[in-house]
Amino acid sequence: MLASTLELLETAHRNIYAIGAFNVYNLEGVRAVIGAAEANRSPAMLQLHPSALKYGGSPLVLLCLESARTASVPVSVHLDHSTSASAIEFALTAGMSSIMADGSHLPYEENLAFTREMTQLAHAQGAIVEAEIGRISGTEDGLSVSEKEAKMTDPTQAGEFVRQTQVDTLAVTIGNVHGEYRSEPRLDFDRLIRIRERVGHVLLVLHGASGLPAPMISKSIELGVCKFNVNTEVRQAYMTTIGSEACTAPKADLLPCMEESIAAMQDVITEKMKLFGSANKEHLHETPYATMLAAQRYRK
Repeated sequence: MLASTLELLETAHRNIYAIGAFNVYNLEGVRAVIGAAEANRSPAMLQLHPSALKYGGSPLVLLCLESARTASVPVSVHLDHSTSASAIEFALTAGMSSIMADGSHLPYEENLAFTREMTQLAHAQGAIVEAEIGRISGTEDGLSVSEKEAKMTDPTQAGEFVRQTQVDTLAVTIGNVHGEYRSEPRLDFDRLIRIRERVGHVLLVLHGASGLPAPMISKSIELGVCKFNVNTEVRQAYMTTIGSEACTAPKADLLPCMEESIAAMQDVITEKMKLFGSANKEHLHETPYATMLAAQRYRK
């Protein structure tokens, strides 16, 4: 069923597990997420990066929404890392229940202004907003300790930011990186504790979950993270499959190759759902609260 992102995250936080938000780019990716979610009786999020939104446009958005609507488990649709007011407005009008207003590349005051404006817009349409404080790098190699420290989320600033913007979820930077970790991941859990203390009820998100070891995932959830973004490992499974002999042999056929790619991505997604603790948690989302939020969203 098409679910409210707010309900998914609040239920996960209350029951100490996390929701996987999986970036999708095409039909195969969507089918992999839905297939894994249904097989594992897990809630999930279909997540569109701005590049995927630009590439797929309305057809891709409608594919995600209809796939979520007809799924037998709760699935929401989310716009990831958007720096564009027009893209955010498009996503909200299309029916997404959450967006990420990403002003993290801007000076603090400009990030504050952009996020506040997008939050007001989203809340007026019954959707929730994720924002980011701190700058998640694409790689950690070559950064000095002081440079890495400067990129991390400042707990005091995070508290002030959420008070002024009224965002619903906050993506934090505590040593996590986008893409592959080129050295052993190190997360600053003391910083995460201080952030948690200062942001109050705001739900916490960790980007760069691909490659994080199980103990770090578990500790992050224990300290309040209820959403993990996953992209790299799922995308790698797809790319590896389409480059394999099953897809490149002279007599290879397109449909079997597509099925192979779905299966490969689904295996990765299944592993993540079990790691995040969301497998077999579908029943926790079958509540009057979930039904109420969904009904409100459908009426808009």
